[in-house]
Amino acid sequence: MRILVTGGLGTVGRGLVGELRSRGHAVVSLDLAHQPDEVGFTLKPDVTDPMYARCDVGQFRQLERVFQVMGPFEYVYHCAAEFGRWNGEDFYETLWQSNAIGTKNLIRLQERLGFRLVHFSSSEVYGDWPGIMVEPVMDEHEIKQLNDYAMTKWVNEMQIRNSALQFGTESVVVRLFNTYGPGEHYSPYRSVNCRFLYCALHGHPWTVFRGHSRTSTYLADTVRTVANISDNFKPGETYNIGGRDLHSIEELSELILQVTGADPALVEHRESEILTTRDKVVDVSKSVRDLDHRNSYSLEEGLRLTADWMRKVYGKA
Repeated sequence: MRILVTGGLGTVGRGLVGELRSRGHAVVSLDLAHQPDEVGFTLKPDVTDPMYARCDVGQFRQLERVFQVMGPFEYVYHCAAEFGRWNGEDFYETLWQSNAIGTKNLIRLQERLGFRLVHFSSSEVYGDWPGIMVEPVMDEHEIKQLNDYAMTKWVNEMQIRNSALQFGTESVVVRLFNTYGPGEHYSPYRSVNCRFLYCALHGHPWTVFRGHSRTSTYLADTVRTVANISDNFKPGETYNIGGRDLHSIEELSELILQVTGADPALVEHRESEILTTRDKVVDVSKSVRDLDHRNSYSLEEGLRLTADWMRKVYGKA
């Protein structure tokens, strides 16, 4: 199949491109940066059969041009987005342009061209839901979104549903829960697992907010699961993609100290963080049933593998 992955240089997108290509699919990716293998829209490209395009999904002309020059596509995996709560607060203009307008641009092309869409949402849409986060919760209860990032992701889900009702477009939504692992490059806006590991390896202090619990999903498991959607596509479905075991952020920090041998004095503890979900208890039974979702490693094993990868990438012993 010919597949497009938006946000193909991102943490999940890059892994997904590799996974889909390993399965024999012809995969084109797009992202914001120039790359050696990119298509030249005006200039003649210097590589044969380029499979990458520089494109800002928030700019309709740029996105449309990718489909005109490099399409058609049977599936589009829409990973491109501004990620994370605090990133969304600090760069809210880019957040809304990329996430809300960018997704609407893609939906408009879907209505015209008829490709199947796999959209990447977030566990953040569940807000501070006190029970098990099972997919129908969002339809049965009014959830108060806790930050702009969550708002944009819920807007996206509504945009997709409205298009399906009005135009018969076929889409699947995946809600990711705290994905981490080799391939997630550090920034202060990345996952808590990534940030704590990076700080521990570099001797930087980090802050643990008490009273919050999460599951953690190993990146390779997330990538494998979402790649399976193209083999068992069920229009209109939503899937939680999450980890198996619930852990507190305090427990996560303690494991990272064990895995890295970092000084416990680096850790500062504070009370719970404002407008941040306290407990994310996720039900992944539907993704297990339909997509063969698996959790390959315990949290400790996954952290050790990620720490080993970070040592190689960042040159830390």
